[in-house]
Amino acid sequence: MNTAVPVLTPTTRALAWCLHLLITGLLALTAARALTTGRPQTVAVAAACALVYAAGPLLPRIRSSRPAASWWLAGVGAVWLALLALSADAVWVAFPLYFLQLHLLARRTAVAAVTLTALAAVTGFAAHAHSFSPAMAIGPALGAAVAVAVVRGYQALYRESEHRRGLIEELTAARADLATAQHTAGVLAERERLAREVHDTLAQGLSSIQLLLRAAERALPHAPDQAARHVHQARQAAVDNLGEARRFVAALAPPALEDTTLAGALERLCATTSARHRLTARFRVTGDAVPLGTAHEVAVLRIAQSALANTVQHARATTVDVTLGYLGDHIALAVTDDGIGFDPACRPLHTPESGGFGLPAMRARAETLAGTLTIESAPGHGTALTARIPLARPAETEPEARP
Repeated sequence: MNTAVPVLTPTTRALAWCLHLLITGLLALTAARALTTGRPQTVAVAAACALVYAAGPLLPRIRSSRPAASWWLAGVGAVWLALLALSADAVWVAFPLYFLQLHLLARRTAVAAVTLTALAAVTGFAAHAHSFSPAMAIGPALGAAVAVAVVRGYQALYRESEHRRGLIEELTAARADLATAQHTAGVLAERERLAREVHDTLAQGLSSIQLLLRAAERALPHAPDQAARHVHQARQAAVDNLGEARRFVAALAPPALEDTTLAGALERLCATTSARHRLTARFRVTGDAVPLGTAHEVAVLRIAQSALANTVQHARATTVDVTLGYLGDHIALAVTDDGIGFDPACRPLHTPESGGFGLPAMRARAETLAGTLTIESAPGHGTALTARIPLARPAETEPEARP
């Protein structure tokens, strides 16, 4: 059980002042009537009752301790009983005493104190009237009932308010946790997306430069012209990679798509691959071209770049065909080579821990746009990679290019 007096809110503080004024007024009224009838002892007891009552709001101990408040109420009650014995007008002081008892005492103790106060008021009133009738008990009893109802109602509202406050705090905390979780998920998704971007641009470009420089080393010193050509191609690849890096930092949209279409960018990619490596990359378009959102164009171009990079590094192929198909409600990108192939069921997927992002990154790009990526291959029979992505209005996919 809590032993401290309930903390006053602004509303209860205002009600407490009203209670103080009510008790002061009733005691002043009793003293004034006693003066008119020549009863100075009643005035003295009324003044004593006012002084004892004033000690409650003034003493910090009474305001901070329920036991001290109980003793203070007992003193007020004792002086009030003495006043009641001297004047019937003191019966009206019982009504504010009800509220004090209900507010400061424990629940059961408060009800017992209110009942005893009401009985004392009825007894005192009947003693001064030298008779008793049921009507004498109606006033004190009705006042006690009203006081109990008001205080219990206020306490119920206060508990409901505290419960709602607790729910609001829990909701606020839950919203904060949700916002933190969403932020964390967004950070993780952004990291994964940036990892794919880096793999499909900078990492692939650096791998191409490394292959060209190795070819230049093998050509020296027997074929300096061929070595110089490889070095020139590596230098051009470095320039392109630098453009990719600058564009990557600026807006994450590939420079290959600037001032050209997706088909043009893929055709240029195939031409660059053929010029830099011992591989013939051929490109063709099927179907009627339709406008695509930036997200679709970026995804198809990145998948093509990654697929061609895998072909150059792993397939040992002599030719590769890149086909962009506009198939009504979706687009398809097919990359088919005549390399050594592999068994998709036995070959483990590349993971970030193993240093590769190729196949998972391509599949993730397709799935981000509700598409699919399939791989058909067998040892000695080449590899066919197909990405199918549903079409959407450019307005629906534009946010992907502007994170």
